[in-house]
Amino acid sequence: MGELTKVNLSIKEVEQLLEENCMICDSIIEKIKADNRKGVQKAFLKWEKKREKEQLLEENFQEMLKYEQQLRMRKISLIAGIDEVGRGPLAGPVVAAAVILPENFKLLGLTDSKKLNKKNRETFYETITTEAVSIGIGVVSAEEIDRVNIYEATKIAMQQAINELSVTPEHLLIDAMQLPTTIEQTSIIKGDSKSISIAASSIIAKVTRDRYMERLAKQLPHYGFDKHMGYGTVEHLNAIDRHGICVEHRKSFAPIRERCFTNTLF
Repeated sequence: MGELTKVNLSIKEVEQLLEENCMICDSIIEKIKADNRKGVQKAFLKWEKKREKEQLLEENFQEMLKYEQQLRMRKISLIAGIDEVGRGPLAGPVVAAAVILPENFKLLGLTDSKKLNKKNRETFYETITTEAVSIGIGVVSAEEIDRVNIYEATKIAMQQAINELSVTPEHLLIDAMQLPTTIEQTSIIKGDSKSISIAASSIIAKVTRDRYMERLAKQLPHYGFDKHMGYGTVEHLNAIDRHGICVEHRKSFAPIRERCFTNTLF
Protein backbone atom coordinates (compact mmCIF):
# COMPACT_ATOMS: atom_id res chain seq x y z
CA MET A 1 0.00 0.00 0.00
CA GLY A 2 1.37 3.37 -1.01
CA GLU A 3 0.31 5.02 2.26
CA LEU A 4 2.60 2.69 4.18
CA THR A 5 5.64 4.20 2.49
CA LYS A 6 4.88 7.73 3.63
CA VAL A 7 7.23 9.17 6.21
CA ASN A 8 5.02 12.05 7.31
CA LEU A 9 1.34 11.29 7.84
CA SER A 10 -1.35 13.54 9.25
CA ILE A 11 -3.04 12.42 12.46
CA LYS A 12 -6.16 11.58 10.45
CA GLU A 13 -4.09 9.48 8.04
CA VAL A 14 -2.47 7.62 10.93
CA GLU A 15 -5.87 6.96 12.50
CA GLN A 16 -7.20 5.65 9.21
CA LEU A 17 -4.12 3.49 8.65
CA LEU A 18 -4.41 1.89 12.10
CA GLU A 19 -8.16 1.47 11.83
CA GLU A 20 -7.95 -0.39 8.54
CA ASN A 21 -4.92 -2.57 9.26
CA CYS A 22 -4.43 -4.98 12.12
CA MET A 23 -1.00 -6.08 10.88
CA ILE A 24 1.44 -3.31 9.93
CA CYS A 25 5.14 -3.69 9.16
CA ASP A 26 7.57 -3.01 12.02
CA SER A 27 9.21 -0.02 10.36
CA ILE A 28 5.89 1.86 10.15
CA ILE A 29 5.01 0.90 13.73
CA GLU A 30 8.35 2.29 14.95
CA LYS A 31 7.68 5.59 13.17
CA ILE A 32 4.20 5.82 14.70
CA LYS A 33 5.53 4.98 18.19
CA ALA A 34 8.15 7.71 17.84
CA ASP A 35 5.53 10.29 16.85
CA ASN A 36 4.86 12.48 19.92
CA ARG A 37 1.56 13.91 18.73
CA LYS A 38 -1.17 13.06 21.26
CA GLY A 39 -3.66 12.11 18.55
CA VAL A 40 -1.18 9.65 17.06
CA GLN A 41 -0.34 8.08 20.41
CA LYS A 42 -4.04 7.73 21.28
CA ALA A 43 -4.72 6.02 17.96
CA PHE A 44 -1.71 3.73 18.43
CA LEU A 45 -2.79 2.63 21.92
CA LYS A 46 -6.25 1.82 20.59
CA TRP A 47 -4.73 -0.19 17.73
CA GLU A 48 -2.37 -2.01 20.08
CA LYS A 49 -5.22 -3.06 22.39
CA LYS A 50 -7.23 -4.28 19.42
CA ARG A 51 -4.28 -6.29 18.11
CA GLU A 52 -3.64 -7.85 21.54
CA LYS A 53 -7.30 -8.81 21.82
CA GLU A 54 -7.28 -10.42 18.37
CA GLN A 55 -4.06 -12.27 19.15
CA LEU A 56 -5.64 -13.65 22.34
CA LEU A 57 -8.74 -14.71 20.42
CA GLU A 58 -6.51 -16.42 17.86
CA GLU A 59 -4.61 -18.27 20.60
CA ASN A 60 -7.86 -19.36 22.27
CA PHE A 61 -9.28 -20.56 18.97
CA GLN A 62 -6.15 -22.58 18.20
CA GLU A 63 -6.30 -24.13 21.68
CA MET A 64 -9.93 -25.13 21.07
CA LEU A 65 -8.91 -26.87 17.84
CA LYS A 66 -6.77 -29.49 19.55
CA TYR A 67 -9.40 -32.25 19.73
CA GLU A 68 -10.37 -31.76 16.09
CA GLN A 69 -6.72 -31.65 15.01
CA GLN A 70 -5.93 -34.88 16.87
CA LEU A 71 -8.80 -36.62 15.10
CA ARG A 72 -7.83 -35.26 11.68
CA MET A 73 -4.33 -36.62 12.20
CA ARG A 74 -6.10 -40.01 12.27
CA LYS A 75 -7.78 -39.16 8.92
CA ILE A 76 -11.12 -38.53 10.63
CA SER A 77 -12.86 -35.58 8.99
CA LEU A 78 -16.59 -35.83 9.83
CA ILE A 79 -16.44 -34.70 13.46
CA ALA A 80 -19.72 -33.81 15.16
CA GLY A 81 -19.75 -31.57 18.19
CA ILE A 82 -22.77 -32.16 20.43
CA ASP A 83 -24.18 -30.07 23.25
CA GLU A 84 -27.51 -29.33 24.89
CA VAL A 85 -29.27 -26.36 26.41
CA GLY A 86 -32.13 -26.39 28.87
CA ARG A 87 -31.42 -29.00 31.53
CA GLY A 88 -32.03 -26.60 34.40
CA PRO A 89 -35.18 -24.59 33.53
CA LEU A 90 -38.58 -25.24 35.06
CA ALA A 91 -40.31 -24.87 31.70
CA GLY A 92 -39.74 -25.56 28.04
CA PRO A 93 -37.90 -28.32 26.20
CA VAL A 94 -34.33 -29.50 26.39
CA VAL A 95 -32.66 -28.83 23.03
CA ALA A 96 -29.55 -30.50 21.65
CA ALA A 97 -27.53 -29.72 18.54
CA ALA A 98 -25.02 -31.72 16.54
CA VAL A 99 -22.70 -29.69 14.29
CA ILE A 100 -20.12 -30.86 11.77
CA LEU A 101 -17.76 -28.03 10.81
CA PRO A 102 -15.53 -27.92 7.72
CA GLU A 103 -11.79 -28.36 8.28
CA ASN A 104 -11.00 -24.75 7.37
CA PHE A 105 -13.68 -23.25 9.64
CA LYS A 106 -12.55 -20.21 11.59
CA LEU A 107 -14.59 -17.97 13.88
CA LEU A 108 -12.59 -15.99 16.40
CA GLY A 109 -14.39 -15.57 19.71
CA LEU A 110 -16.25 -18.87 19.37
CA THR A 111 -16.83 -20.34 22.83
CA ASP A 112 -19.48 -21.59 25.24
CA SER A 113 -22.77 -19.91 24.30
CA LYS A 114 -23.34 -18.89 27.94
CA LYS A 115 -20.28 -16.65 27.76
CA LEU A 116 -21.59 -14.71 24.76
CA ASN A 117 -24.18 -11.96 24.69
CA LYS A 118 -27.34 -12.35 22.62
CA LYS A 119 -26.05 -10.24 19.72
CA ASN A 120 -22.85 -12.28 19.36
CA ARG A 121 -24.75 -15.57 19.68
CA GLU A 122 -27.09 -14.53 16.89
CA THR A 123 -24.19 -13.43 14.67
CA PHE A 124 -22.25 -16.64 15.33
CA TYR A 125 -25.41 -18.69 14.76
CA GLU A 126 -25.74 -17.25 11.25
CA THR A 127 -22.08 -17.92 10.46
CA ILE A 128 -22.24 -21.50 11.74
CA THR A 129 -25.47 -22.34 9.90
CA THR A 130 -24.03 -20.90 6.69
CA GLU A 131 -20.67 -22.66 6.82
CA ALA A 132 -21.35 -25.96 8.63
CA VAL A 133 -21.17 -29.22 6.71
CA SER A 134 -24.30 -30.35 8.54
CA ILE A 135 -26.44 -29.43 11.54
CA GLY A 136 -28.93 -31.58 13.45
CA ILE A 137 -31.38 -30.48 16.13
CA GLY A 138 -33.05 -32.58 18.83
CA VAL A 139 -35.95 -31.33 20.96
CA VAL A 140 -37.52 -33.15 23.91
CA SER A 141 -40.67 -31.67 25.45
CA ALA A 142 -41.40 -30.95 29.09
CA GLU A 143 -43.91 -33.81 29.06
CA GLU A 144 -41.28 -36.32 27.97
CA ILE A 145 -38.77 -34.87 30.45
CA ASP A 146 -41.30 -35.63 33.20
CA ARG A 147 -41.75 -39.14 31.86
CA VAL A 148 -38.11 -40.22 31.52
CA ASN A 149 -36.19 -37.65 33.72
CA ILE A 150 -33.96 -34.83 32.50
CA TYR A 151 -30.79 -36.89 32.17
CA GLU A 152 -32.41 -39.44 29.87
CA ALA A 153 -34.22 -36.68 28.00
CA THR A 154 -30.89 -35.00 27.32
CA LYS A 155 -29.48 -38.20 25.82
CA ILE A 156 -32.62 -38.60 23.69
CA ALA A 157 -32.29 -35.03 22.39
CA MET A 158 -28.62 -35.59 21.56
CA GLN A 159 -29.38 -38.80 19.70
CA GLN A 160 -32.15 -37.05 17.78
CA ALA A 161 -29.68 -34.33 16.79
CA ILE A 162 -27.20 -36.92 15.50
CA ASN A 163 -29.95 -38.66 13.52
CA GLU A 164 -30.91 -35.33 11.92
CA LEU A 165 -27.44 -34.84 10.41
CA SER A 166 -27.37 -35.16 6.63
CA VAL A 167 -24.14 -37.19 6.84
CA THR A 168 -23.07 -39.82 9.34
CA PRO A 169 -20.29 -38.53 11.61
CA GLU A 170 -17.13 -40.57 12.10
CA HIS A 171 -16.55 -39.26 15.62
CA LEU A 172 -18.58 -37.46 18.27
CA LEU A 173 -17.22 -34.80 20.59
CA ILE A 174 -19.80 -34.54 23.38
CA ASP A 175 -20.07 -32.09 26.23
CA ALA A 176 -19.85 -34.18 29.43
CA MET A 177 -22.05 -37.07 28.25
CA GLN A 178 -21.72 -40.62 26.97
CA LEU A 179 -24.24 -41.82 24.40
CA PRO A 180 -25.33 -45.39 23.62
CA THR A 181 -24.12 -45.37 20.03
CA THR A 182 -21.68 -47.34 17.91
CA ILE A 183 -20.10 -44.11 16.66
CA GLU A 184 -16.72 -43.45 18.25
CA GLN A 185 -17.04 -40.68 20.81
CA THR A 186 -15.13 -38.50 23.24
CA SER A 187 -16.79 -36.98 26.29
CA ILE A 188 -15.22 -33.67 27.32
CA ILE A 189 -15.98 -31.95 30.62
CA LYS A 190 -16.76 -28.28 29.88
CA GLY A 191 -16.35 -29.19 26.24
CA ASP A 192 -18.20 -26.08 25.05
CA SER A 193 -15.15 -24.04 26.07
CA LYS A 194 -12.56 -26.61 24.93
CA SER A 195 -13.69 -27.66 21.44
CA ILE A 196 -14.83 -25.47 18.55
CA SER A 197 -17.25 -28.18 17.40
CA ILE A 198 -18.95 -28.41 20.78
CA ALA A 199 -18.94 -24.62 21.15
CA ALA A 200 -20.65 -24.32 17.77
CA SER A 201 -23.29 -26.86 18.81
CA SER A 202 -23.89 -25.02 22.09
CA ILE A 203 -24.62 -21.82 20.14
CA ILE A 204 -26.99 -23.57 17.74
CA ALA A 205 -28.82 -25.24 20.64
CA LYS A 206 -28.99 -22.04 22.70
CA VAL A 207 -30.33 -19.83 19.91
CA THR A 208 -32.80 -22.52 18.82
CA ARG A 209 -34.19 -22.91 22.33
CA ASP A 210 -34.24 -19.16 23.04
CA ARG A 211 -36.25 -18.55 19.87
CA TYR A 212 -38.70 -21.26 20.92
CA MET A 213 -39.16 -19.64 24.34
CA GLU A 214 -39.59 -16.21 22.73
CA ARG A 215 -42.38 -17.58 20.52
CA LEU A 216 -43.93 -19.20 23.59
CA ALA A 217 -43.83 -15.85 25.38
CA LYS A 218 -46.09 -14.38 22.69
CA GLN A 219 -48.64 -17.14 23.31
CA LEU A 220 -48.40 -16.95 27.12
CA PRO A 221 -47.11 -13.42 27.87
CA HIS A 222 -47.90 -13.50 31.60
CA TYR A 223 -45.02 -15.93 32.31
CA GLY A 224 -42.25 -13.76 30.80
CA PHE A 225 -40.59 -16.73 29.07
CA ASP A 226 -38.67 -14.39 26.76
CA LYS A 227 -36.91 -12.85 29.77
CA HIS A 228 -35.88 -15.92 31.81
CA MET A 229 -36.20 -18.69 29.19
CA GLY A 230 -38.03 -20.89 31.69
CA TYR A 231 -35.47 -20.74 34.49
CA GLY A 232 -36.68 -20.48 38.08
CA THR A 233 -36.36 -16.74 38.58
CA VAL A 234 -38.41 -14.87 41.18
CA GLU A 235 -40.44 -13.34 38.35
CA HIS A 236 -41.20 -16.78 36.91
CA LEU A 237 -42.16 -18.32 40.26
CA ASN A 238 -44.41 -15.37 41.07
CA ALA A 239 -46.13 -15.76 37.69
CA ILE A 240 -46.73 -19.45 38.41
CA ASP A 241 -48.25 -18.57 41.78
CA ARG A 242 -50.58 -16.08 40.09
CA HIS A 243 -51.52 -17.99 36.94
CA GLY A 244 -50.84 -21.65 37.67
CA ILE A 245 -48.81 -23.89 35.36
CA CYS A 246 -49.06 -24.72 31.67
CA VAL A 247 -48.08 -27.75 29.60
CA GLU A 248 -44.59 -26.31 29.15
CA HIS A 249 -43.85 -26.60 32.87
CA ARG A 250 -41.89 -29.61 34.11
CA LYS A 251 -44.07 -31.14 36.78
CA SER A 252 -41.29 -33.44 38.01
CA PHE A 253 -39.11 -30.45 38.99
CA ALA A 254 -39.45 -29.61 42.69
CA PRO A 255 -40.50 -25.92 42.45
CA ILE A 256 -43.35 -26.96 40.13
CA ARG A 257 -44.19 -30.21 41.88
CA GLU A 258 -44.48 -28.41 45.21
CA ARG A 259 -47.06 -25.97 43.86
CA CYS A 260 -50.75 -26.62 43.46
CA PHE A 261 -51.65 -28.04 40.03
CA THR A 262 -55.33 -27.19 40.18
CA ASN A 263 -54.86 -23.95 38.26
CA THR A 264 -53.32 -25.57 35.19
CA LEU A 265 -53.99 -23.58 32.02
CA PHE A 266 -53.84 -26.40 29.47
